[in-house]
Amino acid sequence: MQVEYGNINWILAFACLVAGGGFGAMGYHLAGGGANRRQRLRRQLAERERELTQLRERLSEHFTEVTSLVNRLQRESQALEQRLADDAAALGEKAPAERRGLEAIADDTAAPTVPTPRDYADGRGGTLSEDFGLKPSTESAAEPQPPRY
Repeated sequence: MQVEYGNINWILAFACLVAGGGFGAMGYHLAGGGANRRQRLRRQLAERERELTQLRERLSEHFTEVTSLVNRLQRESQALEQRLADDAAALGEKAPAERRGLEAIADDTAAPTVPTPRDYADGRGGTLSEDFGLKPSTESAAEPQPPRY
């Protein structure tokens, strides 16, 4: 095969063009991969910032609602205290006869003193003697009694 030296310039130019195109494509691929990664990271960052903003808004709404509930609870407790104070003042102004009547009712409702039932022995036959209140038998006198503690 014979190659003319005049055509070598064209062949060399074409080979350089193909090699340059290959190197350019490879460089674009390597540089473009980094750009895609940066773009993906930017999207993730924007998504996280949006989620953080939503979380802050919800947290702010939560604290606002809790604050209003606490304020309402304080107002209601103050109203209750005021009503108790008014009722106590009204009760304090009642006549002494009415007070004595209330005290008598309170005394009547108190539990009467009832002696405690005895479910134990007198102490002769043990704390919880089985023969308490029964007639003594001839057999039990021969048996030794358990020690009392």
